[in-house]
Formats: sequence, structure tokens, C-alpha cells
Amino acid sequence: MSYTVAVLGASGAVGQEMVATLERRGFPAGELRLLASPRSAGRTLRFQGRLHTVTAVTPESFEGVDVALFSAGGGVSQEWAPIAAEKGAIVVDNTSAFRMADDVPLVIPEVNAHVLEQKLARGIIANPNCSTIQMIHALKPLHDAFTIKRIVVATYQSVSGKGTRAIDEMLDQSAAVLAGEDDFECEQFPHQIAFNVLPHIDSFTENGYTKEELKMVNETRKILEAPGIMVSATCVRVPVTRGHSEAVNVEFEKKVTPEKARELLAAFPGIVVVDDVANNHYPLPLYAENREPTFVGRIRQDISNPQGTSLDMWIVSDNLWKGAALNAVQIAEWLASKGKLGKSAAK
Repeated sequence: MSYTVAVLGASGAVGQEMVATLERRGFPAGELRLLASPRSAGRTLRFQGRLHTVTAVTPESFEGVDVALFSAGGGVSQEWAPIAAEKGAIVVDNTSAFRMADDVPLVIPEVNAHVLEQKLARGIIANPNCSTIQMIHALKPLHDAFTIKRIVVATYQSVSGKGTRAIDEMLDQSAAVLAGEDDFECEQFPHQIAFNVLPHIDSFTENGYTKEELKMVNETRKILEAPGIMVSATCVRVPVTRGHSEAVNVEFEKKVTPEKARELLAAFPGIVVVDDVANNHYPLPLYAENREPTFVGRIRQDISNPQGTSLDMWIVSDNLWKGAALNAVQIAEWLASKGKLGKSAAK
């Protein structure tokens, strides 16, 4: 069976990866509609051996669509996701627009696909934040075995998380700095990002945390269905083109050893353990780029916890793949495998 698929935001960094991921994983897209704002209309993307033209989104764009993958900004999703759902499409939205809505499931397929078993009240499924995805993907098997009490995480997020213009700005600034210039503009970031580190992603809130940090707090609790988990995050932008990294300290209700953690992680779908420090093997953004797994290493006992209930670890993933496009396509794949897409599926 084949499906009609729409990608809204197709010309953006994540949208392009959605199209590439659909093809790479062989999703049965009988028809692909590439949608964007009027400004981006007319661009072409290659899919299944031929060029497809990006068109400006209209309500009619979603007529007959089975699944629509959205990655065009929260405001765009708020406007168009209800329209697409009303037309009969299931929307998988990569923005924060619907993540915390009680009637919208927030899904990492390896972690909580069971929430998709029930009928979708609004026809919308939310993709979690990129940093949340890789962290919870790695922590899920440990939570099942030992029950998480508290997480303290510091992220090292690449500039691609802000889009193609952010990548260009970092590369242009890097070239300027190496040429001895210092008069460049900072448009995508509040400060120079080249050869620098910014402890600032998204806007600050009244409690001093950024919205990005609070996403990790709230989304973790929703995905794991554990409102009592304590989470503290510091989200940092680093001058890396692609791939997010995270230093995670996690406290459990039960004793845990690094050896057992490695065993559980290695057996969990989509996780690859890279943890051979004697040979300098540990996850790196360069290692994770254009690869599907979430990589985990530097797994060690937290020496500040004499009870033996805490671990430290290092988690790396391609933020444009598992952190965005891949996760969305995996949701579509799950829906297709369960007969929840197409004319025969209950909307």
C-alpha cells in the first residue's frame, strides 16, 4: 500500500532531511507534496530519482493526504496543522506548538509508541525537542529497570538546530575570524558563535531558565509519564555544524552499575554504546553525523553519590536525523505498520 505524503517546510534544513529520510528508509510514498511559504515556492528537491517542485501551501494542498510532516515553525504549525487534520491527514509536527497539549501525543517511537494506539483526538502527533529525544531515547531502558528520580543535563547543541542560516553565519564568521576580520554581523545569535560557546538557546523566562531548557523538563515528564521526575537543564550552543551532545547525570531509585547500564543500553532499539575509554572511543558529533542511532558513552558511576544510585554519561545524536526528521518518519512508519494511515484507517 502506498500513501500520499506532504512535507510542510520542505525547503528548510529539517524539511529536506524529512524528504531524504522518506526515501532512504523506503517509506511507501506514492505521492509526495512539497509545501512551503510563497517565498520558497519554486525550489526543487530530488525524490525517488526525479525532481519535485516546492509549492506554496494552501488548504487544498492537504486534500487526499494521508500523513503530513511539518517543520516550518510553530506559528505555521498552529495555523496549518488543524487545517491539514480537518482534511483527513495525520500531522506529525516537529515544532513546539502542540507538544504540551493534553490531547496531542508526544512521541519517540522506541520509547512510547503505545500512546498512538488510541484514536488521535486532533489528528496531530508532536515530535519532541531534539535534545529531549536523544536524552530520553538513551534513558528509557534505564528508567524501566531502575526508575529515574532526577536528571541534571548540560547540552552542547550544534548550530544546525537553528537552521541553515545559522550554519551559514557560523561558517562565514569562522572564515572572517581566520582572515583577521572582526566587523561581521551577528544575526542568528546574540553573540559571535564562531570559536565561542553561548549558554543561551531560545528566550529566557522569569525563573532564569530558557524555554529550551524548560522544554527538556516538561517533555521528559510527559513522555515518560512520570510527572515527579526532577529535571534541571542548561542548554548551550556550540560552534559545531551538526550533532548535539549532552552530559547527563541521572539519579535512580535503585542501585545501578555502569556494566548493567551498558548491557541494557546495548540491547535497546536504536542505541549504540561507544564506551572504550582505554582506546579513546566515545561518542562524537562527527561520528554521529548522518547516522541514525543515538550514541552513548562515558558511562560511569557518579562518585558524589555513595549510595550507588547515580550515573554520569555522554549522549550524542544527529539532531537533524533522530532529533527531528528520522523521529518524524519513524512515527509515520509506525502508523503505517498498524494500519492507521490511508482511507481504511480511523481518523
